[in-house]
Amino acid sequence: MVPPCLKAATIVPVPKKSTIGSLNDYRPVALTSVAMKCFEKLVLHHLKSCIPQYFDQHQFAYKANRSTADAIATVHHTAASHLEKQGNYVRMLFVDFSSAFNTILPNILIRKLTDLDFRAPTCEWIYSFLTDRPQTVRMGTQTSSTLTLSTGSPQGCVLSPFLYSLYTHDCVPAHHSNVIVKYADETTVMGLISNDDETAYREEVQRLTAWCSANNLLLNASKTKEMILDWSGTIDGVCVERVSSFKFLGMQVSKDLTWHTNTAAVVGKAQQRLFFLRLLRKCQVGTKLLQIFYHSAVESVLVYGMTVWYANCTAKDRKTLQWVIKTVGKIIGCPLPSLEDIATSRGLIRAKRIMSDPSHPGHGLFQLLPSGRRYRSLGSRTERLRNTFHPWAICLLNAPP
Repeated sequence: MVPPCLKAATIVPVPKKSTIGSLNDYRPVALTSVAMKCFEKLVLHHLKSCIPQYFDQHQFAYKANRSTADAIATVHHTAASHLEKQGNYVRMLFVDFSSAFNTILPNILIRKLTDLDFRAPTCEWIYSFLTDRPQTVRMGTQTSSTLTLSTGSPQGCVLSPFLYSLYTHDCVPAHHSNVIVKYADETTVMGLISNDDETAYREEVQRLTAWCSANNLLLNASKTKEMILDWSGTIDGVCVERVSSFKFLGMQVSKDLTWHTNTAAVVGKAQQRLFFLRLLRKCQVGTKLLQIFYHSAVESVLVYGMTVWYANCTAKDRKTLQWVIKTVGKIIGCPLPSLEDIATSRGLIRAKRIMSDPSHPGHGLFQLLPSGRRYRSLGSRTERLRNTFHPWAICLLNAPP
């Protein structure tokens, strides 16, 4: 059991965007006691150790050796592989849920944990953690009266994202031509269409809608987007907007699987931060501190997910990215590693980690030749597939030292 005093939370509304138009523009963040957060970390470690081997491989959140880049690489490689055959196309549905964490029903979660072979005491503790939670809302200096809730998992708690991943573990595709990739509550449905037959994909979307209704999750059709369409799709009668690009897990994914839109966004964000670097230089901040600021504020933007997109960048885009690094070098007054060197280093590290993890979705793409010294290159008809992350990493591994 969890004592009520440790479950008590103060809800602070945090704006989701700069302009507030309605209450839905606020995110209710729960402030809980430090002691409870520390204990939640212990429970989280225990829950991770109890996950069975058959747990959804396409849920990339809260798993060792998994990241947003792995989720995007899986989506990108799956699409590029399917598009190798002429006449094929891919429909990608980027699903948005309304207040996903707040709609979790504890009794349904416990039933799913039992199906995953979690022990009864663990299930009882989680049920106690999620039910009869006293909370108040604080807005400025005003505090509301206390209300007791037994629905949802409070946003801001350590366990909430992982409990949501467990809650949605059975949201898997019913047909082999569909793929559902998840990162916590970020969900993408991919329909690999051949011979203009979209039956399986449309049934998958209908099945997802029915699954959400059965699990008390609300699909936000107005924020759900679809890419590479043949004709409009609908969710519960609401037309889904068609888009040419979509920000997926922090990267701009385009319908032609190029990365020009993403590169432009990365360069724009990095240039904004160069302004602060110049200010620090004017204030005569030392070179060492300037380098620290560059690595944390600028380079982190340039290299995010680069194992996925860098190999498919055009020469023009690479030159633009490298220009940012050269500009930083002039401001700081010392040379910096090129983006090519960073991409090569990170690509090798990521490839070796995937090869050492048999449960990783990309593990099967790394196959040794009979000689045992080189890796088998993937057969590809187009540069688009050849330059996705995994084939690019194979080329790096096969390169002479």
